[in-house]
Amino acid sequence: MDTEYDVIVIGGGAAGENAADRAVKGGLTAAIVERSLLGGACSYWACEPSKALLRPGTALNAARRVPGAREAVTGSLDVRAVLAHRDEASSNWDDSSQVEWAEGAGITLIRGTARLTGAKRLWVTGDDGSHFALTARHAVVLATGSVPSIPKIPGLAGVHPWTTPDATSAQEIPESLAVVGAGVAGAELAQAFARLGSKVTVLARGSFLSAFPEDARNLVADGLRADGVEILEGVSPERAELTDDGAARLTLPGGRELVAERVLVAAGRRAALDGLGLPAFGIEPPSLKVDESGRVQGLSWLYAVGDCSGGPKLTHQGKYQARITGDAIGARARGELGGAAPGAWSRWARTADVLAVPHVVFTDPEVASVGLTEEDAWEAGIRVRPVELPISVAGAWQHAEGYEGWAQFLVDEDTRTLVGACFAGPDVAELLHAATIAIVGEVPLERLWHATPAFPTVSEVWLRFLEAYGL
Repeated sequence: MDTEYDVIVIGGGAAGENAADRAVKGGLTAAIVERSLLGGACSYWACEPSKALLRPGTALNAARRVPGAREAVTGSLDVRAVLAHRDEASSNWDDSSQVEWAEGAGITLIRGTARLTGAKRLWVTGDDGSHFALTARHAVVLATGSVPSIPKIPGLAGVHPWTTPDATSAQEIPESLAVVGAGVAGAELAQAFARLGSKVTVLARGSFLSAFPEDARNLVADGLRADGVEILEGVSPERAELTDDGAARLTLPGGRELVAERVLVAAGRRAALDGLGLPAFGIEPPSLKVDESGRVQGLSWLYAVGDCSGGPKLTHQGKYQARITGDAIGARARGELGGAAPGAWSRWARTADVLAVPHVVFTDPEVASVGLTEEDAWEAGIRVRPVELPISVAGAWQHAEGYEGWAQFLVDEDTRTLVGACFAGPDVAELLHAATIAIVGEVPLERLWHATPAFPTVSEVWLRFLEAYGL
């Protein structure tokens, strides 16, 4: 193994892989230091397995919504088959195919844990117990991801709660499940386990799916309640303890007690920056800040991508950041990009992190949003006009009997372009990329008017939006 590389990436999740890959494609050598499975949380404990747990129930429910198909549905979910499908989606927690990809891409994989010891210098403790130094000629990239945030609830550790990786890799379905947290992961896993047979209660400290508009989150909440999920808003456990039979007892405000076989903590995530030696460089986690190219402020050689970089904690966004950062490192190495931050929407700027981040909640119904919220737009000084309407088009009627959907479009009145969009309803995630393109491309509504949606598709809601706006 070499001890010097042009670029060294700490962390081999999706963002780290993409950063290393782009560096190599830019003519540089690159190594990834990873202490767990190459491919990271998304491949094994988050995106892939959670969607594999959700999709069978969504497909079954979709069949029940269509006359003629519903009559053919005679059974319920096969739990063993669903879990086997999840195992396959997670590659059975074997990263050999990812390792083969890295080798083919010209990336060196180093199994171990790294910390910074100086400018472009690292000390690595190998999985085999070895210790050695590595040096980066051009850049070190932090791609260490994030870890679950655990709320400070007295007694919580004593009930041995699940975090999201435990839930997504579970081999048995608990009879009852209390979900502490009502964000994206909490909502998705609550519905997945409810459809697999658990009696599920969701405890939301504030509002259920509070990051989304009320109309959208109400549709999702109704969908979960239809699956038997109880949602308690404005409720946070005051303490936790084990019962005599090994279940968890949560004491709620007002003296109510909730007993569940398992507790799942889905209360958000925090950047995984501990143990990297950052305080020696004047960085106190989690205060890490990066510029448009992903370079850590104050250090010309250190970059960060993905969850640990302080931006949106989304796999697709981390990969976007990594592509930009890998290209920027290569450009600086070739002298094509100076020390100044690149301009907005350039090849080396993460502009979409601010203006066009796509989010999807893969529940049934789904919520999909991109761009600014109405509050964000006003705070940014944008004179925004919201256009809200039900998704009530022929394509929706064909898609599902009793289809219920809702859409919101946010228009910058000065430029007459779209700056935000949100959709709620069955399979609305497939509407999202059109909105993303419209926002990133700053497509004027007068030009968007000529983008005719095919009939009969759910995308006809775009035409209804333009008509409602007044075109």
